[in-house]
Amino acid sequence: MFSIDDESLLPEFEQEELEQPSPTKVIDETRTIYASRKLGLPKNLLWGQPVLCDFGEARIGETHKGLIQSELYRAPEVLFNMEWNYSVDLWNVAALIWDLFQGQHLFHALDEAQEVSATHHVAGMVGYLETPPLAYLRRSEVTNNVFDEKGHWKGAGGVAVPAISLERAEIVLEGEEKRRFLIFVRSMLRWLSEERRRAAELLTDPWLEGAIP
Repeated sequence: MFSIDDESLLPEFEQEELEQPSPTKVIDETRTIYASRKLGLPKNLLWGQPVLCDFGEARIGETHKGLIQSELYRAPEVLFNMEWNYSVDLWNVAALIWDLFQGQHLFHALDEAQEVSATHHVAGMVGYLETPPLAYLRRSEVTNNVFDEKGHWKGAGGVAVPAISLERAEIVLEGEEKRRFLIFVRSMLRWLSEERRRAAELLTDPWLEGAIP
C-alpha cells in the first residue's frame, strides 16, 4: 500500500461512507469484515511512501504449506502445494515490481470465462521461464496434473503454453536499462526457491542501484 500525502482525498471518502456505509459481514463478536471502498486519485497521481501492511498473512518459522498470497502473485510452490518459505516473498517482489513498471500484471491467471485458473497461471510461468526441472516436479504429485512423467507440459483441459517472453512483455524500458531490469526480475522468478536471490543480494543489484537515487 501507499501512504496518503494528499489529504484532500479524505473528506469526500468520509462523506461517501456516511451516506452509503460499506457492506459488512459479522464473523463473530470480535470481528467484522468491511467491503473495500475506492479512494480517489491524488493530485498529479502522486501517492506517498510505500507502507508494509497485511501482517495477518505473516508466518513464523522456516517452512510452511498451504495457500498464501493473492492469486496473481502466488509462487509456483504454493500453486503445487509444496512446502514453501520466505522465498515466496521474493517471487512477489518480482511480480509487483513488474506491475509497477509496466502498468499491467505479469501473470494473467484467468481462463476463457475470466475465472481464476491455476492451470492458466502455471502455463504463463512456463511461457516465461520454460519447463521446470524434473527434480522440482517430483516435489509434489500435484504437478502431474499439468506435466507428464518426462516433465513435458500436458496442461489440464487442453490449456496450452502461451507464446510469450519477458523480453517481448517488457515495453517500457530500453537498451541497457531493460537488460538489467530483466536480469533483476529473473533472479527472483526461479522455479527452485533455493535459486532465488536473497533480499540482501538484491540490494546490491546493478539495476536497483541505478533505479534508486
